[in-house]
Amino acid sequence: MRRVCGFFVPAFLSLSALAFGGGATAASLDSLVIPGLGPPLAAQPTPPPESGLGGGFVEFLLTGRFAGARPAPQPSAAEPQVVAALTPPAPGDVEATPADEFLRQEVDYSGSERTGTIVIDTPNKFLFLVLPHGRAIRYGVGVGRPGFEWAGVKTITRKAEWPDWTPPPEMMLRRPDLPTHMDGGPDNPLGARALYLGSSMYRIHGTNDPATIGQNVSSGCIRMMNEDVIDLYDRVRVGAKVIVI
Repeated sequence: MRRVCGFFVPAFLSLSALAFGGGATAASLDSLVIPGLGPPLAAQPTPPPESGLGGGFVEFLLTGRFAGARPAPQPSAAEPQVVAALTPPAPGDVEATPADEFLRQEVDYSGSERTGTIVIDTPNKFLFLVLPHGRAIRYGVGVGRPGFEWAGVKTITRKAEWPDWTPPPEMMLRRPDLPTHMDGGPDNPLGARALYLGSSMYRIHGTNDPATIGQNVSSGCIRMMNEDVIDLYDRVRVGAKVIVI
């Protein structure tokens, strides 16, 4: 025991204990901070009732606390607070869709191509299927990214439903992480239908990523929403003319 300010204090009660109250150490005051999430929400003690001892060192010796100390305010139980989400939404949780201008619609068409011809306007990301009487069905498409654009005239040489995908050697050199083969299905990047153009590696096909419609994203293929490529597939025949501008 030793005398401090006229009172006997146990020898094991250090000045650090007096400073932090009840033997707590400075380290115990630190909160665990998770990068990107912040500190956890810890439960706080209920404020102690007034003791009537006048506070100060006398009250500390008799009760283990200083009068007037107040815990941090607590969130209302009716209004829970969220510090941070532990995981972001999965990419497929909310499916993105193209802008309205790229949705399928019938429009006026003043070109001279015959009915049944497909015209692909690469700069504006539209595919037109020419109808009789100056009309056409216009579909939004994704086209070749910079360095992969092309123009020319082809014919549809083959049609396939839920096609398999085998990346060509040129693509495998650029992307060795790609699978060498993928069976047809909803996860296949060719989507629900494919229209093969001449003897080239280019196709008009669906997609498993509709948010890319209206963008320069492909290696030269013409990409459509699955519902649109199904509609086009049912309207055109093998041998149809395709003009890419």
